[in-house]
Parts: sequence; C-alpha cells; structure tokens
Amino acid sequence: MLQLSRELNPECEHVAGDMRTLRLGRTFDAVFVHDAMVYMTSPEDLLAALRTAFLHTRPGGVALFAPDSVRETFKEQTTLHEADSGTRSLRCLEWSWDPDPNDHSYAVEYAFLLRDGTTLRAVHDRHVEGLFSGNAWLSLLEQAGFRAELVARPLGDESDQGFFDQMFLGRRPAG
Repeated sequence: MLQLSRELNPECEHVAGDMRTLRLGRTFDAVFVHDAMVYMTSPEDLLAALRTAFLHTRPGGVALFAPDSVRETFKEQTTLHEADSGTRSLRCLEWSWDPDPNDHSYAVEYAFLLRDGTTLRAVHDRHVEGLFSGNAWLSLLEQAGFRAELVARPLGDESDQGFFDQMFLGRRPAG
C-alpha cells in the first residue's frame, strides 16, 4: 500500500506506523482520521489512537474523526461491487453484520469471485471492525485531551434521502 501511495502521491511524505503509538515529533493545524480507525476494536486501542492524534494536533488545532459506523446508527447491510478489465473480472459481496451487539465490534465479510480469462476462483475475507456509541467516542476524546463535539455528515447521494452518520470533532485547547 505504501509503495502504491508513493507512486500515486510522490509529493507526499509516507510514514509506516501504528496509529496507537506513532510519534512524529511535530504537530499540525488539523488532523483527519478515517478508515484505519475502524480497526480499533477496544476502548483502550481507540483511546491510544485518539491520544496519538491529540499529540499531533497543535494547541488551538482540530482533529476530525470519521468512523464508518457508530453503535446508534449501525445497520446490517450488503453491497455488491463489480469491476472488469479486459479478461479479468471481479464480483464481490460485502456483508456487514454484528454477531455480538454487546461488544465493541462488528464483522465485515467479503466474498470475492475472481475471473481471469476462463479461470474462476472464490476468496473469502473477514474484517473485524470497531463499533462504539457516540457517547463513548465523546468520552474517549475528552480523556485524550480534546474538547469534543458531534457533527453530522451526509452520506451517499440524494437517493439516500438525507441519511446522516456521525463524525467527531476534537478541539485541542490553545493553552
């Protein structure tokens, strides 16, 4: 992934690290955390990642956290992904579901059918992702040192009829 990103974004600095422990030794006006945040599946891991973001946000700066889902709005869903390129094709069923509503995670199952010419193979991949309530996010952000607030974001297109999910804004105090 880093190599591909370096090729696509040669003007950017690339650093491999764990968002729970990475220390760059510098701060930024704004920090944006999305996508990989879903792999924080315990309150302790999420808090560690939030503390990392806090340490990299300058005093008076902000950090925006955009989890894929929050407990209050999570719904089981399936999505079909399709792609074709020459003699190669992909069909993928993505199924998000929560096997245990009493913990801090949910499962995302991927069932891939991959065709290369006349050869077809099936692949299954499972991701376990974090799922926290809005109040848990706000509390952990405060524990990390931020002044936290909930902000809504529109998801999808107009056919979603205004479905909103949640993002969390952390403001690092100036003093």
